[in-house]
Amino acid sequence: MKHHPIVEKVISKTANSYIQLSVDELIEHAIKNNEGKITSSGSLAADTGEFTGRSPKDKFVVYDDVTKDSVWWGDVNFKFESQYFDNLLNKVLQHLENKNLYIRNSYACANSNYRLNIEIVTETAYQNIFANNLFLRPTANELETQTPEWLIIAAPSFRANPDVDHTRQHNFSIINFEKKIILIGGSGYTGEIKKGIFTVLNFVLPHNRKVLSMHCSANIGKNNDTSIFFGLSGTGKTTLSADPNRKLIGDDEHGWDDETVFNFEGGCYAKCVDLSEEKEPQIWKAIKKGALEENVRFINGTNKVNYADISVTENTRVAYPIDFVDNIAVPSIGKSPENIFFLTADAFGVLPPISKLNPSQAMYHFISGYTAKVAGTEAGVTEPQATFSACFGKAFLPLHPAKYAEMLGEKLKANPNINVWLVNTGWSGGPYGIGSRMKLSYTRAMITAALENKLVDVEYIIHPVFGIKMPVSCPNVPSELLNPVNTWSNKIDYYNKANHLSDLFVNNFKQYAEGCSMEILEAAPKNIATNL
Repeated sequence: MKHHPIVEKVISKTANSYIQLSVDELIEHAIKNNEGKITSSGSLAADTGEFTGRSPKDKFVVYDDVTKDSVWWGDVNFKFESQYFDNLLNKVLQHLENKNLYIRNSYACANSNYRLNIEIVTETAYQNIFANNLFLRPTANELETQTPEWLIIAAPSFRANPDVDHTRQHNFSIINFEKKIILIGGSGYTGEIKKGIFTVLNFVLPHNRKVLSMHCSANIGKNNDTSIFFGLSGTGKTTLSADPNRKLIGDDEHGWDDETVFNFEGGCYAKCVDLSEEKEPQIWKAIKKGALEENVRFINGTNKVNYADISVTENTRVAYPIDFVDNIAVPSIGKSPENIFFLTADAFGVLPPISKLNPSQAMYHFISGYTAKVAGTEAGVTEPQATFSACFGKAFLPLHPAKYAEMLGEKLKANPNINVWLVNTGWSGGPYGIGSRMKLSYTRAMITAALENKLVDVEYIIHPVFGIKMPVSCPNVPSELLNPVNTWSNKIDYYNKANHLSDLFVNNFKQYAEGCSMEILEAAPKNIATNL
């Protein structure tokens, strides 16, 4: 097995280097190291320590000749000078001397044309289980010849000195595109490993390979038709893409070239809060020996996980290989999509339950990445809270969002048979507190109708504020639900709320306007007079 040159040096100075251990062996090490315990389902439950989620303000990109003119610098991508990176890397490597380390080779991208070979060095066994479960796993023959291109070093026990190391605080995640290294310190949260590589692919594939990278799930129907689902937390992305009649390509990260949609990963990293077999049977069944659960708590006196217990964090997670799911596509590749779904849980009750977007609108809504959360418990907070995340994954975009949106637009124009749907899984008949949540059965019926081409020949009308096309009929869905204004008791109130949501979209989009084409800008919603 070939190693990265830095890893060769690391191995020579460690107390023990555990290379490419099996999951069973890693579980034994994790138990021996007091990193976790075995649950009643057979999974390993581990705590990630101080950090139970990503730390976005401590994620940096090295500023050098590769990145200075291409990276979208600002509140997502923070600059880190090359010399400070080199100094910090040396300190981390010194810190790892004489420690027991876990080393494994993996790769990303199921389409071999874009394969990214990765070597991962971790301080803990549970982090290495995570890397095994989430990345693609080379065969024994591939391991003999695979040369690592990217190196990930995860050292949670190393604490940076911000005054000396030029970090914000003691933890950090730094990507060096020139040296092809991801350096993680001070945090044991495994999501930093996963999203580090996702950020790398979000730079390399669109910038160098003309492949659209996407934060989405994808599946394949019986006719080999591919569908893509975008959506922020709470919109139903996991639930709606897990269709018993369709095979899962992947649940989170994909690429789209001229001919294929392909999974970046070899596993799933699912949320566990309030998990039940009834709500999420696919995830429930995947939690078994080999799966890694993070930051969960147990029913007193047992090793049975209490998924309602969020005393450590709401962000409880489980990581498992994709083949722990029954109905998957092998390999994790499909054809170019026929249907794309933007999922939103609109708590204002404004957006239609399903609507069709033209390419300009698709680019605009892709950049917007909208959903809304229900009103919080803070005093005086009575309105739903709009949430926008560019391309449904702003935190992981090293390039300007318009770059990804324009690539999407080019693909849609090259293939006018691709349908883009905006699906509101949120409220109808009024905002949160007045209206009611759209029934899941109706949402499923609308998505099924779209997939089965049953919305091709129906009549459409144009939404007066958002300009999107709304079908006037859909199989197995009451027609009165399809135009949201008809579900409100007062039409003036509806249009006032629609104008309010339009303002939120427009104000959010100002931060991206400078890098966007006029075609995208003109797809913005437009307020209408409501005093008629």
